[in-house]
Amino acid sequence: MNRRRFLLQSLSTSLALPGLPSLMAKSVGGNSAVQAAKGAGAGAQRFVAIGNLLGYQTKSLFPTTTGRNYEKTTLLEPLWENRNHMTVFKGLDHGVKGGHFAVHSFLSGVLNSEAQNRPDGNVSIDQYLADEVGFETRFPSLTVGSEGGIHGGCQIAWTKSGVRVPPITGPAELFERLFISDSQERQARRVQENQVQASILDSVLEDANRLSRQVNKEDKDKLDEYLTSVRDVEKRLELRKRWASQPKPKAPFEKPANRNPVQDLPMLYELIALALQTDSTRIATLEIGGDFLPQDLGIDKSYHGLSHHSNDAEAIAHLITLEKYQIEHFGKFLTRLSKMQDGDRTLLDSTAVLFGSGMSDANSHKNTDLPIILAGGGYKHGEFREVPRDGINKVPLCNLFVDIAQRMGVETDSFGSSTGRFS
Repeated sequence: MNRRRFLLQSLSTSLALPGLPSLMAKSVGGNSAVQAAKGAGAGAQRFVAIGNLLGYQTKSLFPTTTGRNYEKTTLLEPLWENRNHMTVFKGLDHGVKGGHFAVHSFLSGVLNSEAQNRPDGNVSIDQYLADEVGFETRFPSLTVGSEGGIHGGCQIAWTKSGVRVPPITGPAELFERLFISDSQERQARRVQENQVQASILDSVLEDANRLSRQVNKEDKDKLDEYLTSVRDVEKRLELRKRWASQPKPKAPFEKPANRNPVQDLPMLYELIALALQTDSTRIATLEIGGDFLPQDLGIDKSYHGLSHHSNDAEAIAHLITLEKYQIEHFGKFLTRLSKMQDGDRTLLDSTAVLFGSGMSDANSHKNTDLPIILAGGGYKHGEFREVPRDGINKVPLCNLFVDIAQRMGVETDSFGSSTGRFS
């Protein structure tokens, strides 16, 4: 059994689809041939989440007036032309603590250290959706970020087994995933690998089914968990076999070069937009990490150091420059999606886009009252909404995730730390 488990772990690693994450609108038109890619699911619901490791200056983000007549703040200014396509929320969070070490709960609502006894662990909403509906596309999900910066790189996406999904780390790699097909030799080798791996799975299942008739209830529960892992690997293998012979969409431009996280951000957004448009995936995440260097915007300071500003006016001004740059390109991404047709509506209408962070104030290490913006997805937008944050009426951020999941066609009444569906 130990040998089988080792084989399963090795197989799971080899089969797991990765992350499975100024725009180029003038280079790729809304009616590009890319749009005619095989498998395009016009009108299908999609989900994208963008997270920041170090939060935002919420005093410069949140308005003071709720409703539709909220005022333009410093950090909302780059989004102002999209205000009718988005909702700004105040008061949403997960009720967790831990500062930098709790940021990873942004899309799960659960700390990794507290996930062991939960049926779904600390699975993030993107991976939860990928498990439920991701089989319809080549990539169940795309996780884009970096492996540099503080605390070991981006940690936005987590599987049910508590494993961090490693990110696609730059536009060159993401471009290759989306548009570069394997050579014929590599395709033949993959077919051979699939056959071998399917044989191993058959053997593993045969052993496990035989054992299930011999063990007590406690061990049977453990074996059932093991079989669930085997079935997850089977699903990944079937997905890989299904897409092995299908050509990828034709690349709309030359392969981009990796430069640095600041300069690469617009291209990453563009490639995510194309991944959605070609129906290569319907679920993606992008995390802006601690290696987003201020020096690349002409600021001779460290990002992490600036985040602990101790209310120094100059440090806060530098942070706002960094954050406005990030928000500006988020706004361009929304505009890009709004100009892409998706059947009889736009891609933005079909895509719920969540923007925010698992931290509200890095200076004081707060994980409450998170900066949250939701755009697109067919929601009624145009408001600044403040929700109850205390007592029995508190609204967890995971309630919004339940709503997003249901709109994606997933039948669930709970997720993470939810108390119901967001209304």
